[in-house]
Amino acid sequence: MDIIKYDVYRGPNLGVYISTNDSVVLLPMGFAESKAEKLAEYLEVDYHYTAIANTRLIGSLSVMNNKGMLIPKTAFDNEYEFLKKETNLEIGVLDSKFTALGNVMCANDKGAIVSPWLSDSDCQTISDVLGVEVFQKKIAGFNQTGAVMVANNSGAVIHPEADEEDMKIFSNVLGVKVEHSSINNGIPYVSSGILVNNNNLVVGSLTTGPEIMMLTRAFLN
Repeated sequence: MDIIKYDVYRGPNLGVYISTNDSVVLLPMGFAESKAEKLAEYLEVDYHYTAIANTRLIGSLSVMNNKGMLIPKTAFDNEYEFLKKETNLEIGVLDSKFTALGNVMCANDKGAIVSPWLSDSDCQTISDVLGVEVFQKKIAGFNQTGAVMVANNSGAVIHPEADEEDMKIFSNVLGVKVEHSSINNGIPYVSSGILVNNNNLVVGSLTTGPEIMMLTRAFLN
């Protein structure tokens, strides 16, 4: 696994616009084909263009692992049908008022850490679609658990102020080690600047050397 620096729309917030698993990377409409091909090559996946809720915010509005994908109730029927056809994933619609799904849950193929804002029904849907155990907990005082934590099947990084005892619990749920980190020169909302699957790790271009070391400790060691 390598750590590769990358930009999207001339900025380092690639996790806001893009989502990936081990077989596909989903990119917003209008994304340059040359950049799409390069990113797909980095992640060792195929790429598809799509929208969610008629926006470019694919990473913020959806959550994906290797079994399924969750999209918000604001997504359009044609987007649902496209994703179902092209990804071969189980596509679930989460009927929640919290539509920025990428900001309220962090999932890999083993577990999901989700916001206390979500209902029992939401958690059951998450479990069914992604095929994982679901655990609800704030992280460093934030209900936006997906904004401050990123995981694959070998590691995870979390907000620099996350509690050590919480991290032990998250480690058990996700089945991986969890390390503190920031991204893009001090940003604690790590999912905004990270794309990770079980092949490679792509980070925003402002990510510093010490942050690369923290990411290496989490995902590569």
